[in-house]
Amino acid sequence: MIDISERAQAHFQRLIAQQGEDSLGVRLRVVAAGTPAAQCELEFCSTTELTGDEWTIECQGFNLYVDGESMAWLDPANIDYEMTPTGSQLNIRAPRIKGEAPGEGAGLVERVKYVLETEVAPGIASHGGRISLVEVTSEGVVVLRFGGGCHGCGMVDVTLKNGVEKTLRERIPEVTEVRDATDHATGEKPYFERKAG
Repeated sequence: MIDISERAQAHFQRLIAQQGEDSLGVRLRVVAAGTPAAQCELEFCSTTELTGDEWTIECQGFNLYVDGESMAWLDPANIDYEMTPTGSQLNIRAPRIKGEAPGEGAGLVERVKYVLETEVAPGIASHGGRISLVEVTSEGVVVLRFGGGCHGCGMVDVTLKNGVEKTLRERIPEVTEVRDATDHATGEKPYFERKAG
């Protein structure tokens, strides 16, 4: 269930009125649902732009159209327009959009993916890098591939051992080692250049 406060509804009404179009509503959808990068997107839309799979929530003076595939991630959610000492802000609280941690019965691969996506990838992304899981062997060896700023980076070995491997082994005792399957010689824009020799 999505709860929209009266303040949020009044805020949307003001914004819609400024557009000067009849039958304008607001569409809400989740982008990258179930991942650490998940976020809510809002946009104006007319009834002619609807695809037919939206959920319609009737509000004061307008309709909120929720993307059908997004609804599962937005139950529950709360939309509020809050006044703060420094101004005002629209807040959408949707605790399920980033997914849930794998339960006790989850497999090793699922748990490794979750730790990589939630704890490792954001730090690597801050340096313009990417990381992807190649495989997890039966011996607990995690094989990864780096991209972006990590592809060819002179510090990738430090990142691999002191960052990625340390984090994975602390969170998942079955992980025995982490290896890099990246061909770093082909990296075009590394975050740190490799030293010659």
